[in-house]
Amino acid sequence: MLVEVAKAGEIAPGGLKFVRAGEREIVVCNCDGAYYAVDRRCGHMNGPLEMGALDGTILTCPMHHVQFDVTTGQALNHPIPEHIPEPLPPRWAQYMSQFATLMQQLSVCNIKTFLVTIDGGVIRVEIE
Repeated sequence: MLVEVAKAGEIAPGGLKFVRAGEREIVVCNCDGAYYAVDRRCGHMNGPLEMGALDGTILTCPMHHVQFDVTTGQALNHPIPEHIPEPLPPRWAQYMSQFATLMQQLSVCNIKTFLVTIDGGVIRVEIE
């Protein structure tokens, strides 16, 4: 079933838009005029991908920097802990080190992609 999710002019190049299509939560990505749609939630820890960054066709999760190719849904890396420039108190440093080790052990799943069509300036996503 094709579901209308946006008008082509609503999403700037490099922009992301969260939409509901039926029961699905989807992020529509404008990759310099080519539109792609993926599941809203990161395949690592369910981060909201519409709050991430889109660079070309690479979507980076805002939580732990896992990157996905929006054309295929493929996860491209493991989580990357955020760099903290100032020294942490020893107990926090120990915690963050353990947390980073744990994060590397969590699996990262690919995300689902959806077929996108544009007709008359209307973006539609095919959902099952």
